[in-house]
Amino acid sequence: MDFALPKELIDYLGELDRFIAAEIVPLQAQDDNERFFDHRREHARTDWDRGGLPRHEWEELLREARRRADKAGYLRFALPKEFGGKDGSNLWMAVIREHLASKGLGLHNDLQNEHSIVGNNPFVLMFRDFGTEEQKTEFIPGSLDGSRRITFGLTEPSHGSDATHMETRGTPEVHNGVSGWRLNGQKMWTTGMHVATHCALFARTSGEDGDARGITCFLVPANAPGVRVEEYLWTFNMPTDHPRVSFTDVWVPDSAILGAKDNGLPIAQLFVHENRIRQAAGSLGAAVYCIEESVRYARLRRPFGKELAQNQAIQWPLVELATQAEMLRQLIRKTAWEMDQMSSTEVAKQLSDKVSMCNYWANRLCCEAADRAMQVHGGMGYSRHKPFEHIYRHHRRYRITEGSEEIQMRKVAAFLFGFMGPRRKHFDELVVEYKAQRAAGKNDREIKI
Repeated sequence: MDFALPKELIDYLGELDRFIAAEIVPLQAQDDNERFFDHRREHARTDWDRGGLPRHEWEELLREARRRADKAGYLRFALPKEFGGKDGSNLWMAVIREHLASKGLGLHNDLQNEHSIVGNNPFVLMFRDFGTEEQKTEFIPGSLDGSRRITFGLTEPSHGSDATHMETRGTPEVHNGVSGWRLNGQKMWTTGMHVATHCALFARTSGEDGDARGITCFLVPANAPGVRVEEYLWTFNMPTDHPRVSFTDVWVPDSAILGAKDNGLPIAQLFVHENRIRQAAGSLGAAVYCIEESVRYARLRRPFGKELAQNQAIQWPLVELATQAEMLRQLIRKTAWEMDQMSSTEVAKQLSDKVSMCNYWANRLCCEAADRAMQVHGGMGYSRHKPFEHIYRHHRRYRITEGSEEIQMRKVAAFLFGFMGPRRKHFDELVVEYKAQRAAGKNDREIKI
């Protein structure tokens, strides 16, 4: 058993660091782009006169950073080689995401926007696995060059995590001799709709409320008649690109269906484990940054004539956080390595609980580390002149999105108690044997299982 990272991976991290120093740091320093990362960041990023949307200058800066990363061969690292990537493994992606996030705020990796010089683009794989040939031809190159931008229309105002009770409906309708569908409903948190070309809209096309089957995914043009952004929802961390969108009598042809009709939910769940383990690694990296900055500050700050770090009230909370970070790192890397040994289908059956453990605990740890960093740094830590309040406000989001921590814990519980997962057969047999012995008249003290 060898816990050492491969030399090739360590070398790659160094290569990324050199690219950041040569290309990204100078880009961040020019034209007062620092305003997007220093104490002015929330105001600089937010166009308050356009409903709180991201400013054009901010989004253009992110695009330029990604363009440079793509030209250098880093942006598509996780994608298959057929799409210009390097077939990046889950382990490598976890290590890279932690490494980049542990550097703190910067243009190299801004998690508020899911932005990174090493990107995560699940839409390419979504079209590869579910798209028709025509859809692949249009949307895979388009997703890579930015000419096609897809947002996700799944969550609804009255139905958050429970997608099976969605009220959005798709009704068959022939239009000008073309077979298609009439769509009506509303969606929440359709992130990126202000720049999207299409919305992957999920609607019930058959079955009853609560059925997993009967839901279809439609590729709806963002400018189609009947598509309307009703409001942009202001959040704990601004700017916002998370609107409530209504779809009123929107017609699309049959060719707009992505994947199988009535079986769209697997698309929504595609690569959820890969996304969650990477996001967990990013939260871990941000937590490590908060811990290390607090330790450094405590060694340098000298209230009452001695280092702040000499106080156990400062030491012990940071010791606990550092211990949790070290244990979490091992679980993330072990889980990511195991994911690389099996198919995504097997990951869902065998490792889904471990991915959930990593995800919910990393998000919680990051919030706790940011909160502790504010406390250690005192008044300055609470100010926007330090990045901790920004880190806290952003990562607090992940305890709800990407599967709330309650849903993640419920998944862990289902595996732990054998309601699903590899322990199910064992517990099913155990319950049958227990009931048989009870029926034979034995009490709990006499039962041997």
